[in-house]
Amino acid sequence: MKIFVRVRAEWLTVPVAKETVRWLGEEAVRRYSALQPPSHVNRPEKVFQIKKTKNGAILHPEDKIVSVLTDEEYITVILESDLQSSTTNVNISSGFACDGDPLYSSSLASAPHVHHMSPVESLVLDGNSLTTKHLVQLGRGKYRIELSEEAWAAVSAARAVVDEIVATNQTVYGVTTGFGRFASVVIEKEKLQELQENLIRSHAAGVGKPLSPERTRMLLSLRINILAKGFSGISPETLQKLVDAFNASCLPWVPEQGTVGASGDLAPLSHLALGMLGEGIMWSPKSGWADARFVLEANGLTPLRLKPKEGLALINGTQLITSLGAEAVERCEAIARQADVVAALSLEVLKGTSRAFDSDIHAVRRHPGQVEVAGRFRALLSNHVFKSEIAASHRFCNKVQDAYTLRCCPQVHGITQDTIQFAHNIILTELNSATDNPMVLASRGEIISAGNFHGEYPAKALDYLAIGVHELANISERRTERLMNPTYSGLPAFLVKDGGLNSGFMIAHCTAASLTSENKVLCHPSSVDSLSTSAGQEDHVSMGGFSARKSLRVVEHVEQVLAIELLAACQAMEFLRPLKTTAPLEAVYRLVREKVPAWERDRYMAPDIVAATALLRSEKVWQTVAPYIAEYESLVTDEMRPTSPTAFCIGQQRKRLTSASNGSPTEIPPTVPTAAAASGASTISPVPTSPVSKRSRLQ
Repeated sequence: MKIFVRVRAEWLTVPVAKETVRWLGEEAVRRYSALQPPSHVNRPEKVFQIKKTKNGAILHPEDKIVSVLTDEEYITVILESDLQSSTTNVNISSGFACDGDPLYSSSLASAPHVHHMSPVESLVLDGNSLTTKHLVQLGRGKYRIELSEEAWAAVSAARAVVDEIVATNQTVYGVTTGFGRFASVVIEKEKLQELQENLIRSHAAGVGKPLSPERTRMLLSLRINILAKGFSGISPETLQKLVDAFNASCLPWVPEQGTVGASGDLAPLSHLALGMLGEGIMWSPKSGWADARFVLEANGLTPLRLKPKEGLALINGTQLITSLGAEAVERCEAIARQADVVAALSLEVLKGTSRAFDSDIHAVRRHPGQVEVAGRFRALLSNHVFKSEIAASHRFCNKVQDAYTLRCCPQVHGITQDTIQFAHNIILTELNSATDNPMVLASRGEIISAGNFHGEYPAKALDYLAIGVHELANISERRTERLMNPTYSGLPAFLVKDGGLNSGFMIAHCTAASLTSENKVLCHPSSVDSLSTSAGQEDHVSMGGFSARKSLRVVEHVEQVLAIELLAACQAMEFLRPLKTTAPLEAVYRLVREKVPAWERDRYMAPDIVAATALLRSEKVWQTVAPYIAEYESLVTDEMRPTSPTAFCIGQQRKRLTSASNGSPTEIPPTVPTAAAASGASTISPVPTSPVSKRSRLQ
C-alpha cells in the first residue's frame, strides 16, 4: 500500500503497512526534510494537521492508516511552521500549504470545493448534434463521453493531411511556422513538438477566478465535440486522451479572464491544454486539487505529447464563450418561464384583472413570445378549470385598468422569450461549428487559414441575451415596489404586522433595486468594443469572453430579484386569507412555505432569499405549475372572459335586461345605475360572464 503525501510544494510517495496516521505524517516530514538543502533545515518540523486532499477531511493521528485511507490516496500534511511563516501561504480550509509559490497558493485558495457525481450513462458526440441542455448536463457530471465511428474516421482523415504536410516539408501556418506575427518564421522539423508545447505554455496567461469544475467539464467536452468534427488536424491518440481525461474528471485549473474572443479563446483553452500536458494544477474526484502530473497519474493517465499542429488545434476556438453561453441560455429559459408564474402571483395578490390577457388582444400583435406568456397567465389566473376566490372578491371594483407592470407582462416578458430563442439558436449552431484555424479540409487535401475562430456571433448573441433577460428583473423590481407600498397594494407597508417595530421586506426590496441597477451597467454590450492585439495581426476582436461571463452574472441577479418578488407575493397572500387563489398558484404558495415560513415578525432575511432563489434555479416553481397548465390546455375549449371594469361593450346592457325580462337569471353588477337599468336605456356596461369561443392560439 502506498500513499501520496503533499508537504508544502513537494509530493512524496510513502509506502505503508499497518502504521498510524501520526506515523505517516512524521515519515512524510522526515522524507521531505531529507530532500531539502542543508541551509533550509533550521530546526525539526512538527506536524500540525493531516487532511485528505480530496475533501479536506481531518484525520485522527491514532487511527490506523488501513482503516481510514485506501491505496494510492492523496493526503496533505500541514506543518506548525506553516502557520507562523509570513512567506508560506496556507489555506487551512482546503489543506494546501504552498511554500514560496504565490501563484500556486492563490490558485488553490480560489479553487472551489466540488460535489462530484459519477456518471452512469454515455453521450455519443459526433460534432454535429450537441445541445445546450446536454452540454450543461455534461458539466454536471451526468454523462461520460464516447465518439461516433464517423467522428473517428473524420479525425483520422484530417490528421493524415497534416502528417503529409510535415512529411513533405511544406510551409503551412501553425503546422511548420510560428504563430500570429511569427507566421513567416519556418520551424525546423525536430522542433515542431517544442513549438506546439511552447504555444500552450506561453498562451496560458489568464488571470482571475478559476472556472468551477462543472464549467471546466463543459469547456472540455465542448472542445472535444469540436475536434470530433475532423477539421482541426488533431491525432486520434491525442483526442482519445482528452476523452479519457474527461471521463475521469481530470479538470485543469482555468482562470476565467484573459480572452478577447478572436483567434479563439486562447488563454483559457491554453490553461485547459496545459493541465493535459501535466503542468499547472488539476482536480479529479480521486485526488482533489493537486499538481496536474500527479492527478493524471492517480487516474492512470499520461500527459499529452503534442504532434505538429496539435497545440494550435487545442486552443483555437470559441469554446469558452459558447460553453458559458450555453449555461446562460439554459438558465435564462428556466427563469423566463418562472417569471410568468411569479408575476401572475403578484397580479393576483395586488387584485389585478386577467382581461388584459385575452387571446384576441395578443393574436392581433402576433409576436410568439407575447402570445405564449399571455396563454400562461390565462392558465394560472382564474378560469373555467381553476377558480380564484381572490379574483371573485374584487370583480366589480371601480379600478379601470392595471399598472403596466401587471397588464403589460406579455409584451415585456414576451420579448425576453423571443430574445432567448434567438440567442439559443446562435449558441446551438456554435456548439457544433468548426472554429479552428487553419482548417483542415480532408476531402480536398488542403489546409486553409481563415477566421472561424472569431467570436462575434456568440458575443453579440450573449450581449443581446443579457439585455433581454435583464428586463425580467427590471419589471419584477417594480412589482415588488407595488407590493411594498400600501398606497398601491392596500396591504400593510412592507408586508409585515406591527410596522415600525418590524421592518419586514423593506431592505429585501432595496436588494432587488440594487441588483437591478447593477444589471443595467452589466447590460452594456462588451462586443461593441475591440482592441488590436498580436502586433496588429489580430486587429478586430469580439471581447466575447466578457459577454458570456456577464450574461451569467445578469441571469444570476434576475433569479435573485424574482426570488424576492416570489417571497413578497407569498407574504402578501397571508393578508388576504382566508381567500384562496387558483390551484396552481396555491401550489406555488405551498412550495415556498415548505422552505420559508410566513413572516410574523422580523427575522434573518438572507437565508429566505437564498432558499427562494434555489427553488427558481432548480426549476421547482415551474415543475409545480406545469401539470396545471397542461391540464388547463387539455380541458379548455372556451376562454373565460369574466365581467370586469377594465373591459366594456356597447349595447350589452339592453341585451342583459331583455334576457332578464324573459325570466332568464342574470347578474347585474352593483356599479350599473338603478334608474338606467329600470328604463332600459342604452348604456355602456361590463362584458357578461358567459364564455365565448376561444380562438386558436398562434404557434
